[in-house]
Amino acid sequence: MRFVILFGPQAVGKMTIGQQLAARTGMKLFHNHMSIELVTALFEYASPSGQRLIELIRREVFEEASRSENGLSGLIFTYVWAFDLPSEREYIEGISCLFRERGAEICWVELEADVEERRRRNTTENRLLHKPSKRNIEWSDNELVESHQKYRLNSLPGEITEPYYMRLNTTQIEPDEAAAQIIAHFKMDK
Repeated sequence: MRFVILFGPQAVGKMTIGQQLAARTGMKLFHNHMSIELVTALFEYASPSGQRLIELIRREVFEEASRSENGLSGLIFTYVWAFDLPSEREYIEGISCLFRERGAEICWVELEADVEERRRRNTTENRLLHKPSKRNIEWSDNELVESHQKYRLNSLPGEITEPYYMRLNTTQIEPDEAAAQIIAHFKMDK
């Protein structure tokens, strides 16, 4: 089993590349908005209830997916990682450890793209189809820009020492090409 974490700033292509990767490998995609959209239909995202439920849903999915008897060949998870916050690294390492302890190969894939390209992608049809909370374009664009200014959403050179790690700039490549590069790098096949 593989556990692939696609991480990077908003609208860098995590979900779309994850969709391509899932289609080509047979792994399942659990993009971060699957839990967010479910919970925010009922509770505010930033509320204690909203945050607790999002974390609970993700943890239960990770627990179940990491068990060998579930028949999954792998799970792809997407995440916006604020490198300035130590709790974010603890979260990623914690979920990686859960899968690693159960025999999974862990693959960390960091995506980056320039902010103007990300702002363009923020309004794409696929993104808005799967992420209803992003359909308020003005709010979503402001949130993308503000988080870009407030947090460091990509790692520094040498900061990540995970043995199965790659960094990919997606500014000028299509999602299918990005998925092909990830598959080649980690020697994944169906």
